[in-house]
Amino acid sequence: MGVDVHGWNYTKAARRAVSDALRHSSLNFFNAAGKNRDDMAVEVRIAVQKPEEIDVDAIAAEVPYGTVTVTVSSGGLDVPAQFTDDGIVIANAAILVSFPAED
Repeated sequence: MGVDVHGWNYTKAARRAVSDALRHSSLNFFNAAGKNRDDMAVEVRIAVQKPEEIDVDAIAAEVPYGTVTVTVSSGGLDVPAQFTDDGIVIANAAILVSFPAED
């Protein structure tokens, strides 16, 4: 989960969600599988209330390794402020890692 607390910035919230997901993950099986981190296929799934406002390239840039694809869908949560036009954007992220099948 990632949050932008001011400004309705969906990309900022999504980037924070991806960063959070990466910090809570550990992939230590590369050597045992005869692979390295650049061999990974990384699928990032993002959910926000306004998917059309996501900068997909900025999201992909959050992932430091592998071949990255980003899919954006409707979800997350918007929380409008009570007395202003400001609000909170909450984005959800899932990161799926795989290795392409060898021929």
